[in-house]
Amino acid sequence: MFVLGILGVAASNYFYYLAIQRTNVATAIILQYTAPVWVLIYSVARGLHKPTLQRVAAVGLAVAGIAMVIGVFGSGGFRLDAIGVMAALAAAFSFAFYNVGGHSILARYDRWTVLLFVLLSASLFWFVVNPPWKVFAARYSGDQWLFLLVFSLVSVLAPFSLYFAGLQHLEPTRAIVVSCLEPVFSIVIAAVALGELMRPLQTVGIVLVLVAIVVVQLPDRRLHEEVTLVEPME
Repeated sequence: MFVLGILGVAASNYFYYLAIQRTNVATAIILQYTAPVWVLIYSVARGLHKPTLQRVAAVGLAVAGIAMVIGVFGSGGFRLDAIGVMAALAAAFSFAFYNVGGHSILARYDRWTVLLFVLLSASLFWFVVNPPWKVFAARYSGDQWLFLLVFSLVSVLAPFSLYFAGLQHLEPTRAIVVSCLEPVFSIVIAAVALGELMRPLQTVGIVLVLVAIVVVQLPDRRLHEEVTLVEPME
């Protein structure tokens, strides 16, 4: 659980923000959301799942949809930087790692126990990277501390607890494809709350992500046929 917290949760956030700093949001997020590809490759290599057309199509649709949603094909596009690209890929590997590792651990231990130790280890990691005295030296106001408290509860604790609950019931490939809704929700919320306009290509990307989620959740027909073949004859 401590390894999962440091090399999974903490590392994915650290490398993602580093990638944004060195490149841009589009580059960082599209490379981070190649994580479904790595989860699928790992699952196939370990013999956990077969590379069915359904799984491959869902992963491909999700990655293509994210690329459209964040505007990779627009005027901004990619901004390549060697350190930034490596950081974004490291974020993708870390994201994939805590999906696979989290699903395995949650199959054996209580979700709240796993969440406690994973977040504890991630917190200890940040204590080393950014010690508390540096935070206090910033002299945040009372309102800023309140904002940070609410932000940590709403955007960190609640999402991780819900995501870990999902990992209890979904295999890693399906869970991580569903997580591709994150940038989709960001665009939709920005459009509703801030009045930002959604471009046609972003709308197409949202549809592709939704289709990918539906496709990956469909029952595996080949697996159903294999189970049916070994049933005893009446």
